[in-house]
Amino acid sequence: MARPSFAALRHRGYRAFWLGTVGAMLADNIEHVISYWVVFQKFQSPALGGFAVVAHWLPFLLLSIPAGALADRFDPRRLIQLGLLLFTGVSLAWGVLFVTGALQMWHAMVLLVLHGVSGVLWVTPSQVLIHDIVGPEDLQSAVRLNAIARYLGMLLGPGLGGVLLVLAGPERGILLNAVIYLPMILWLWRAPYGPRFRAAARQPVRAVEGVRDIAAALRDVAGDQTMLSMTLLAGGAAFLVGSAYQAQMPGFALDLGHGDPGVAYSMLLAADAAGALLAGLALESRNLLRARARTACGLAMVWGLALAGFALTDVYLFALLLLFTAGFVELAFSAMAQTLVQLRAPEAIRGRVIGVFTMASLGLRMFSGITVGLAAHLVGIHFSLAASAALVCVLAAVLARSEARTTGSGRQHP
Repeated sequence: MARPSFAALRHRGYRAFWLGTVGAMLADNIEHVISYWVVFQKFQSPALGGFAVVAHWLPFLLLSIPAGALADRFDPRRLIQLGLLLFTGVSLAWGVLFVTGALQMWHAMVLLVLHGVSGVLWVTPSQVLIHDIVGPEDLQSAVRLNAIARYLGMLLGPGLGGVLLVLAGPERGILLNAVIYLPMILWLWRAPYGPRFRAAARQPVRAVEGVRDIAAALRDVAGDQTMLSMTLLAGGAAFLVGSAYQAQMPGFALDLGHGDPGVAYSMLLAADAAGALLAGLALESRNLLRARARTACGLAMVWGLALAGFALTDVYLFALLLLFTAGFVELAFSAMAQTLVQLRAPEAIRGRVIGVFTMASLGLRMFSGITVGLAAHLVGIHFSLAASAALVCVLAAVLARSEARTTGSGRQHP
């Protein structure tokens, strides 16, 4: 039977969780706007800007699997609360340093790292918790709606951050931002979800064992063809392209004839986020594109082709359309891949498996600064992005063929 539109929102608990997630995403992006502006004004350091990118993604690379293992062993609500409390503390620390004028570069570096660690404690356990809230039937809807919340934060957060920066100043603005995390923290305190509320008897969970745990989680994923394919697809897209082309947008805008700050440049920056947001709304309203591995691979190929076309075109309106298309299909294939991994993960190790996927889909984005960014110094931004996007197409085609062979031979896991 077909699932209803916005199926996950039929669950009262998920509605509260989603609203809290939107608020937390807004606060996350508002903090970026205010803190990056103050840090740039004070230090004028491109190197520190590069460090901010590494500090954001490196924790996802190193800590996603341990965070997932902790979500298997302990209550994911408390881990999410810990992450959000750490976000709150970072905003408050920025505020104190801004007010006192005591900010030094090492302060900024420490807070940027702590912000990245906060994200790991929030993102991975959240995926475990939404499984408990909506169940497997509405999981794809919940994953897509979570992505909508993320893109809402990306679209609205910078604008709200700019308003706070102008009207309240960076000191008051960043302190007010800390308050936005509180509703989600308070709701999680008594939310009736997590291990204690599961109907079935819980399977024993092995202890968190550091490097051995990471190796075991990787073996668990590799043992299932679909989980492996979807993790490789998400990881390959993150490693080869990620969001590194956003950092190169001033160069693309200049070559498209819109190098000056203004509406045309802002539209290029927002086009893929707008496409992703529309994708989430369209797919959820019609309950389209049920999760299938080969469909995810096909959509990833469209994503790669759209970005390659954007890299090579010199027509502004066509570039805008291609970025919008890329955002649309990126949400579709990434949500589908994540849904398939979560559905196939055994309950006892679900957090670890999600941790592997998060490590691949987010942590590996750190390296896209090399494949797209540093390579541009050698071959130019247009060729570096086009080549990286083409490699994503090749990877997706190989994984789709592998899935077809596995399904055809009957070796697919149940």
